[in-house]
Amino acid sequence: MSWDRVERLLGSRNLELLRQKRVGVVGLGSGGGFVALSLAMSGVGSFVLIDSDILDAQNVVRHVADHRYVGQPKVEAVADLIRHRNPDAQVQVFQGRIEDHPDALDGLDLLVVGVDGEQPKYTINQACLDRQLPAVYAGVYERGEGGDAVVIHPFQGPCYACWAAELRDGIANNRTDGDVELDYGMIGPGGTLEAEPGLWLHVVRVAAAQSDLALNELLRESEIYRAMPGNTVILANTALEIIDGETSLPYTAVWATIERDPHCLVCGDRVQTQVADNAAPSEMTLDELMATGIVIEESAGSKEEQS
Repeated sequence: MSWDRVERLLGSRNLELLRQKRVGVVGLGSGGGFVALSLAMSGVGSFVLIDSDILDAQNVVRHVADHRYVGQPKVEAVADLIRHRNPDAQVQVFQGRIEDHPDALDGLDLLVVGVDGEQPKYTINQACLDRQLPAVYAGVYERGEGGDAVVIHPFQGPCYACWAAELRDGIANNRTDGDVELDYGMIGPGGTLEAEPGLWLHVVRVAAAQSDLALNELLRESEIYRAMPGNTVILANTALEIIDGETSLPYTAVWATIERDPHCLVCGDRVQTQVADNAAPSEMTLDELMATGIVIEESAGSKEEQS
């Protein structure tokens, strides 16, 4: 297999660097599958794939895997496609939910998060904080009207909980009528994007941004690493009101920097002090918890990924 064109673009030293990288992908749906295959075609040499779903016939029009893989686990289908595009790649597969395979994230250089539900994302967030593991998250909005991608560096910026509280919860709180459609996402009562499927071409525009951010992070120690304008990019596939009162034109993007919340129960100053002191997290009193303004409610659960 010839890597001539990739090597000419990235340089032989950087291509070799990518061959040494180990990337995890949780969720091998329409977005995660695209990202995994794109990174393999960019020279990444080792993958850990985690997914619980089976490829259905209805998934084929929105997935990198075609009808040959219908009835097979998505994780196996994507692993096979990676091996066909990058025969030297090492691929380890885990069929199941991330909660069933917590040790699968050990020893990774980067995690790509392709799941849809918020609860798995919070589980992943904690696992990444425990391992000091950087991660790239992405979400696609209602009917593929747009999407966002964010790079999370544990304790160097927001954790996913900080980030979601600023974006996801803020959008959810603006929803006043169950029949009202928001331009920026479609947020359910649990804070989860209600992703009514869009065309695959709209999904992969967001997934391509996630792929590129992931590749850039893997090259952070190289001379071709690019400093980004922020930690979050918000993409408009159609005319979309991203900033209140301003309509972003189709195919444009807005960059934002979401700051870490020092009072975050997951990564805030109190938690960082405990980590630095190598101490077990202390329990919060009820008064302290209420002072944060966080509402505790039972989660109804959500599906793990986009089909």
